[in-house]
Amino acid sequence: MSPAQGRVLLAYSGGLDTSCILAWLIEQGYEVYAFMADVGQEEDFEAARKKALSVGAKKFFVEDLKREFVTQLIYPAVQANCIYENVYLLGTSLARPVIARGMISVADKEGCDYVSHGCTGKGNDQVRFELAFYGLKPDIKVIAPWRLPEFYNRFPGRQALLAYAAEKGIPVQQTAAKPWSTDENLFHISYEAGILEDPNTTPPDDMWKLTASLKDAPTEPEQLSIEFKAGLPVKVVITNQAPITDPVDIFLALNAVARKHGVGRIDIVENRFIGVKSRGCYESPAATILRVAHMDIEGLTLDRNVRALRDQFITIELARILYNGHFFTPEREFVTSAIPASQRTVNGTVRLKLYKGNVVVIGRYSDEGLYDEHQSSMDELGGFEPTDTTGFIQIESIRIKKWGQANARKGQGGVEPQDVYGSRI
Repeated sequence: MSPAQGRVLLAYSGGLDTSCILAWLIEQGYEVYAFMADVGQEEDFEAARKKALSVGAKKFFVEDLKREFVTQLIYPAVQANCIYENVYLLGTSLARPVIARGMISVADKEGCDYVSHGCTGKGNDQVRFELAFYGLKPDIKVIAPWRLPEFYNRFPGRQALLAYAAEKGIPVQQTAAKPWSTDENLFHISYEAGILEDPNTTPPDDMWKLTASLKDAPTEPEQLSIEFKAGLPVKVVITNQAPITDPVDIFLALNAVARKHGVGRIDIVENRFIGVKSRGCYESPAATILRVAHMDIEGLTLDRNVRALRDQFITIELARILYNGHFFTPEREFVTSAIPASQRTVNGTVRLKLYKGNVVVIGRYSDEGLYDEHQSSMDELGGFEPTDTTGFIQIESIRIKKWGQANARKGQGGVEPQDVYGSRI
């Protein structure tokens, strides 16, 4: 006999919220299947399976999506130097398209009428998941309990959820929960809510999970090198270790060495897509190393006009698309189609040093040919005559002379400090 309301696939985390949502959906007459994506988080998937089934899920699915996450989401973001509001490396945003794609695949195979999630009505993830669901399967129906009055009025806070869990026999952690929420994947971990909602509250030392504190990080630096081909990391060599070439293994190795040296912590207030500001703390160890290395090798190998266009259009726009949950859209397809062309010459190796939270470039080399040591030398001509710059100077001198003449006509007799900011010019 089919359930009265239909079959729903729930994005399940194993925590209090989604366990209560699972029980509540069953109470409403749905047949519930539970889904977890393995995107590199430290998770006991077997324990989560047992818990979901004990709460009442008819089936439990866990999909290993780490390789897809690295190759299809993380690496293009690295190539484009994606960053949101000049600080956030988009770890949560990058994982959502992969998770949504895994969910829709299972929902199709299992004949689910609905998909559901435990995202709050004030966060970005509700947008990211639901737009992804609709982009992948336009006719799918979404149940978002935290936007349904019959749910959020019944469960106005954590105590109500705990009481419901006790009523339904849902096991919860007996130790006191840490006063913040987290989301973890291979790329990063995020911390928000709870005590962090006061932007002037300093995160306690025991909050940070992935990276060593600077006082506990090694007192000796550690060196490594990253080889790039077409802007992608293809080989990592860490001192006294064998070369690493597999994409997932590269990311895991960089995570391990970065975590040891305290690399990748940030604490920011960002602008959510839905229109409110949010305080978030993040640890992005490997991602921080890759960003520094990739930007550096581009300095050696990438044409300046290509780099300027990419920075102006691709970097900013793709970051916005990812953050706002517009991955399965025509604009994302258009923007990412330009990435391979921009990265064709980004081939070479960057040498780095990690020390007390810092990623320091100590050298780079490439056979790409855009850099010519002799041509750039200040100590020899190297085939580039001093007169070669005459044309540039003449063109710029016309503009600068006109600017100076305009100032003279205004009787300024020079440039005042405020002129730099455009207040008098």
